[in-house]
Amino acid sequence: MDRFSFLNAAHTAYFSELYDQYLQNPDSVEPSWRAFFQGFDFGMESSDAVSDEVREHTSVIIPESVKKEFDVIRLIDGYRTRGHLFTKTNPVRARRKYEPTLELHNFNLSDADLDLEFEAGSVLGLGKTSLREIVRHLDAIYCDAIGVEYMYIRKPEEREWIQNWLNNNDNHPSFSADEKKHILHKLNQASSFETFLHSKYVGQKRFSVEGLDALIPGLDYLIELGSEKGIQQFVLGMAHRGRLNVLANIFGKSPEAIFSEFDGKEYDEDELFDGDVKYHMGWTSFRESDKGNNIRMDLAPNPSHLETVGAVIEGISRAKIDTKLDGNKKAILPIAIHGDAAVAGQGIVYEIVQMSQLDGYGTGGTIHIVANNQVGFTTNYLDARSSTYSTDVGKVTLSPVLHVNGDDVEAVCHAFAFALDFRLEFGRDVFIDILGYRKYGHNEGDEPRFTQPKLYKAISKHKNPRDIYVDRLLNEGVIKDGYVKQLEKDYKSDLEEDLEASRKKDKTVITEILADDWKDYTLGSLEDILAPIDTTYDQKKLNTLAEGITKLPEDKKFIRKIERIVADRHAQYTEKNQLDWGMGELLAYASLMEEGFNVRISGQDVERGTFSHRHAIIKTEDDVEEINLHNRLGLDGHMDIYNSLLSEYGVVGFDYGYAMAAPKTLTIWEAQFGDFSNGAQIMLDQYISAAESKWKTQNGLVMLLPHGYEGQGSEHSSARMERYLQLCSRDNMIMADVTTPANFFHLLRRQMKWNFRKPLVVFTPKSLLRHPLVVSSKEELATGSFQEIIDDTTVDKKKVTSLVFCTGKFYYDLLEYRTENGREDVALVRLEQLFPLPQDKIKEVIATYPKVTDYVWAQEEPRNMGAWGFMLMNFDQVKLRVASRKVYSSPAAGSSTRSKARHKKVIESVFETPKQQ
Repeated sequence: MDRFSFLNAAHTAYFSELYDQYLQNPDSVEPSWRAFFQGFDFGMESSDAVSDEVREHTSVIIPESVKKEFDVIRLIDGYRTRGHLFTKTNPVRARRKYEPTLELHNFNLSDADLDLEFEAGSVLGLGKTSLREIVRHLDAIYCDAIGVEYMYIRKPEEREWIQNWLNNNDNHPSFSADEKKHILHKLNQASSFETFLHSKYVGQKRFSVEGLDALIPGLDYLIELGSEKGIQQFVLGMAHRGRLNVLANIFGKSPEAIFSEFDGKEYDEDELFDGDVKYHMGWTSFRESDKGNNIRMDLAPNPSHLETVGAVIEGISRAKIDTKLDGNKKAILPIAIHGDAAVAGQGIVYEIVQMSQLDGYGTGGTIHIVANNQVGFTTNYLDARSSTYSTDVGKVTLSPVLHVNGDDVEAVCHAFAFALDFRLEFGRDVFIDILGYRKYGHNEGDEPRFTQPKLYKAISKHKNPRDIYVDRLLNEGVIKDGYVKQLEKDYKSDLEEDLEASRKKDKTVITEILADDWKDYTLGSLEDILAPIDTTYDQKKLNTLAEGITKLPEDKKFIRKIERIVADRHAQYTEKNQLDWGMGELLAYASLMEEGFNVRISGQDVERGTFSHRHAIIKTEDDVEEINLHNRLGLDGHMDIYNSLLSEYGVVGFDYGYAMAAPKTLTIWEAQFGDFSNGAQIMLDQYISAAESKWKTQNGLVMLLPHGYEGQGSEHSSARMERYLQLCSRDNMIMADVTTPANFFHLLRRQMKWNFRKPLVVFTPKSLLRHPLVVSSKEELATGSFQEIIDDTTVDKKKVTSLVFCTGKFYYDLLEYRTENGREDVALVRLEQLFPLPQDKIKEVIATYPKVTDYVWAQEEPRNMGAWGFMLMNFDQVKLRVASRKVYSSPAAGSSTRSKARHKKVIESVFETPKQQ
C-alpha cells in the first residue's frame, strides 16, 4: 500500500499520534515518516533547502482532511508549547501580549472547522471529537488558572506522564465539600493571622503573606498529601515573606511565642546568644497529619541574603537521607520558597539547580515555590530580569514549571499535587510560580505607591483570596452565610488568648532547629576548646588501617603511576616511618571511621586533591571503576568523597547544611585554592561565623583552604587569612595553620572527639605536601595530641635573643634560612591554632626564653593581610615587631621573579635586629 492510500485508510488516528510524536521528538519517528513530516512542515515547497528524500515523500497529493489533521495536531502542540503565555494567572495586572497567538487562523483553521470531528482528539485521550471540544479541552488545561511549561523536557516518558496527568479533569481539581472547607479553614487562618498582627503591632515589620495567602493552604495540602504517599520529613527554606504565617499555621509554632518576639521580650539565654529578628528564625516540629501519619518538619534559619537557605536545606536533606533514612530519597522532601525577584536575580539559585542531579548533592528532587508578588523591594518586574519568567532558571535542568493564579486557591493546591507526583515519580525538581501581589510595601512601614502607583491602585481595590474563595463556595452551596465569620471569630479568639498569655511572661523560649539531633552535645566555651582532649589511637589498629589503605586490589588493573603512589605510601608507613601530609590525612579519616564516625568531603577535584596528594578515589585503568580503599576496610563509618561542580557559594552552603544535620559526620569542604572561598563569602559571614550566636545552632563544617606563597600569583597564594580572623569572636570557630601531618591528624580527630561542634578553618599547604621535612612518625599519630603551639626544641634557649612567631609554610622557609646562616640566636615558634589564641601556652613558651629582647611576628603575606592585624588586636603579652611584605592591594605579585625577591626580603628582615632596621 503506498503512502497516499495509507493516508486515505482508516489509520488517520494512528497517523495523528505519529505526527504528534514527531512534533515532540522527531528522532523517535521512523526516518521515512520523519522525512515526510519534515516536508509537510516546509509547506510542500520545492526548494534547494529540501532534500531529495523530503521531496520524494511530499510529492504525493495529500487529502484536505488529512492536512487538517496536521493542522489540529499543530494547534495541540501550540497549546502545549505556548499556552502558558495566554493564561488567566495574573490576579492584578493585564498580561503582556505575545505573538503569535493561539487563534485558529494561525494554524490554517477557522470557525467553520469547529464542528468538524478530528482523529487528532485521540492524542488528548478524547478519541475522535470536534475541534470545538478539542479547543475547549486545551483552553481548560493550558490557558486557565494554571500555565504549564514542559515541552522542552527531552525524555518522552516524562512529557507523556505530564500530559496524561494534565488530561485528568482538564487540569482542574476535583475536591470534595469537606476538602474545600478545610482549604477555606487554612486560608482563613492565613488571612486572619495577618490582619490580627496588623491591628496589634501597627508599623512593625512582619513581611505579610497577604496577596499570596494561598501559600498556606497550598503548603498544608502538599504536606498532608505527601505524608499519605510516604514522605516522613519535610525540610523548608524560605525568606521573610510569609514566614511568620508559615511558622504559626503550618509548623504549629505557638502564636504566643511569636507575639513575645514582637513585644521584644528578653531571650531566656546566656549573654553569648544574640538572637535574631523573628522572621529569620528556624523551627523544628513533630506533628501528626490529619490521617494519623507522623511527620517531621524543619524550617531552616536564614539571613536576609534571601537565597542562601536553598543550598542549606539541600544539605540538611541529604544528610538525613545518608544518615537517618537509609538512602531513601522518597522519605524526605525539600521545599524551597523563593521570592520572584530573588529567584531570578540571585546566582546561587543556578548553582543549586545544577547540583540537583549530581551524585554528591542530589536529594531526589526539590519543590521550588515562587511567592511571586511581582515586585522586588520597590523594583518592577520589568527591571528585575531579562527572562520572560522569574522561574526560567528551572529550565536549565529541564524541570516542569507551573504558573498559578494566587487568587485561585484550589488551583494552587492542584499545582502542588502535580509537583509532588512528578517529584516522586521522577526524582527531579519542579517549580511552581504563584502569581499574587504584596498588599503593603516591602515591609508594613513602607509606602509602595512611591514607585508603584498604578499597581497599588489596583491592589487597593482587589478582594483578598479568602473572600474570593468564600464567594465561590457560597455559589457552589458548599458553605452558608455566616460560616466564614464564625471561623474568623474562633481563630481570632484563640489569637487574643495567646496575646494575653504572651504579655504575662517575661521571657521568650527559643526552640532550636534540629535540636533532637544535637541532644548529646553542649555549646562549647573557650575553656572547652583549649582543654586537652584525647586524640590518641591504638598503634596496632593504626597498623591495620595503614595496611588496608596502602594496598590496591590485586584483581584490578591500575595505571602504573597510581600503583607507585600507593606502594610509596606503604613504604612510608612500614619501612621509612615517615608519613607525609596525605598519609596523615587519610589515616585520620580511617581512624575516625573505625570509631563509628562518617566522613564526607566535597569540593573541586577533592577525590585526587588539587595537588594530587590525596587519591582517596582510585580509578581502574580500563573500565574507570572507582575504588575507595577506606570503604573496603569494613569499618563502622563510611566515607563519601565527591568532586563538586565548579561552585563555591552553593557547595559551601550545601555542606554547611549537611554538617548542620549530621554532627557525627566529619563534613569537609576543600577549596581548590584558598581564596576561591571568597565566592562563598555570604555563607562565611551569615552562617559559619554567626549562626551559633544568632540561632543557637552548632555546626562542625571543616574548610580546607590551600595557602602559601610559592610564586603562583595573586589568586593562588593567599587564602585571605585576615578575613577569617576578622570574623572570629566569642569562641565561634577555630582557625588553624598546621605544619605537620601528625598535627593535622590530631586536629581532625579533635574535631569529632569534642562533645560540641565549631566550624574549623584550616589553612592547608601546597608545597609542604611533598616537603622532605614535613613528615611525622606513626608513633606521633598514635600517641600524640593536637599542639596549638609548637615550641622550638632545636635551639639553646639561653642563646636566643630573637623570638619569632610564625605560622604554616613560612616556618620552613625561615628554618632553611636559619640553618644556612647558622643563626643560633633566633628561635622559631609555630602558632598552629590562631583562634582561639592559646594565650596561656604562649605565655609559658615566652617564659622559657630568658634573654630575648626582640619579639617578632613573621608572615609572608603583606602587612595589611595575613594574621598581623589580628595579632595586634588580640596579643599583648609582649611588644611584637612585624616582618612582612609591604602593604599591597593584591595578595601577591604576578611575576614569579618579583615574588621571590619580595619573599627573600621578608625572610632577611626577620633575622635583622631592630637596630639594623
